[in-house]
Amino acid sequence: MIDFPKVLRSFRFAGQGILDLFRFENNAKVHLLAAILVVGAGFILELRPVEWAIILTQIGLVWAAEAFNTAIEKLCDFVSPGLHPQIKAIKDVSSGAVLILTIVAVLVGLIIFGGHLLDRFIL
Repeated sequence: MIDFPKVLRSFRFAGQGILDLFRFENNAKVHLLAAILVVGAGFILELRPVEWAIILTQIGLVWAAEAFNTAIEKLCDFVSPGLHPQIKAIKDVSSGAVLILTIVAVLVGLIIFGGHLLDRFIL
């Protein structure tokens, strides 16, 4: 049987994690601002449903990557508060994963928004 109070408690903890991510993590705030601007541009350019699905997926992937990166960095700092070359490498690879996803998200955005901008202003 499903323990619904336990499920609700888990959602509360997850929600608190999301709030903490955007409240305390500078890079998450940057990604949040970028997402707000992208969504605003999407409304202005009247994206199609499939384009919205792609854009929102990209936003979610970048936010999730940022959350994983933050969790990995906090765990590394807890396990090894001092400087350690292996911890540095772990943190660098983790933040590199966020950068990879962010670059791909920007490219996807350029493809989608670029087409709309060309249609509006050039063709």
